[in-house]
Amino acid sequence: MKIEPLNIILNKEYNNNNIKFYFISGNETTLIEKVTDKLISKYRESEQIVVSKIDTLSNFVHEEGLFGNKTLFLGKNCKDINEKNIDLLRQTDAVFVFIHENSQKIKPIKKFFEKDKMSYLIDCYELNKNSKVNIINEFLMVNNLKIEKSLYWMLVEKLDNRYVFLENSLNNLIKLDQRDINYQNIRKLLSLDTSGKEKVFFNLFKSNNEIVRVYRDKILSNSDVNEFYYYCRYFCQLIIDSKNENDYSKKIPAYLFKEKDFLIDLFRRFNSKKKILLLNLLSKTEYILRKESALSTFTGLRFLLSVKKISIS
Repeated sequence: MKIEPLNIILNKEYNNNNIKFYFISGNETTLIEKVTDKLISKYRESEQIVVSKIDTLSNFVHEEGLFGNKTLFLGKNCKDINEKNIDLLRQTDAVFVFIHENSQKIKPIKKFFEKDKMSYLIDCYELNKNSKVNIINEFLMVNNLKIEKSLYWMLVEKLDNRYVFLENSLNNLIKLDQRDINYQNIRKLLSLDTSGKEKVFFNLFKSNNEIVRVYRDKILSNSDVNEFYYYCRYFCQLIIDSKNENDYSKKIPAYLFKEKDFLIDLFRRFNSKKKILLLNLLSKTEYILRKESALSTFTGLRFLLSVKKISIS
């Protein structure tokens, strides 16, 4: 049978009463290690076990321990795992945990463990958004922590997709007093660099997916949006107020020499009609930012994409 790794880590919908074999594979090594540790811990909680390493199932012979303790055999890249050898192990009282690097060669044996009623197949890959939500929810509940909605979604968005790094960040969050769980401290905790917000504007002609990615990396809070919009409004106002390209070129600040070609290219795309559209967009955006501050991060992104739409139309 196939089971999600988080079911084991979070002890959700997970029963090992009739399970004898665990086959763990994937490319996320920290998640594989966590799942393995959790499995061993779960058996140790319920009974006395001895953990023993195994390299091959060829000619394997299991002898019960002197004191009748159950053995959990741990095989990393164990050789000779096949249906015949697995069937020979079913009569023993031992438990077997196999860990294998992902490859095309193990596909047949993975299919076997997925169908076998005495087995769990566990695929470990980088965490997706839903997995991170489940982990964070469990963490907040266990530690009786409450955080603002905007901070919650920032954690979901910005925490590492690799399990051990995500877990370490959450453990550091515990060290903060409840009243100190704020945007600034979480940003430090996650080592987020949100400087250079004005550079997001210079990605205007890239794909929408790339614009969204860059924007989300730099714009995390309402104050970030306000700072970002200040730069955008300045760049847009230059376009609106300049009579011609020569006039515009002289107004570009010297520190933006690397972006000068981009800015001139942008200016050339705006005729008088587009300048009116841009001015209306600025007015509309400023109104929304004042009235609906809770939606400011979304508003900032929508503004940027709207500027792109006007410029390329």
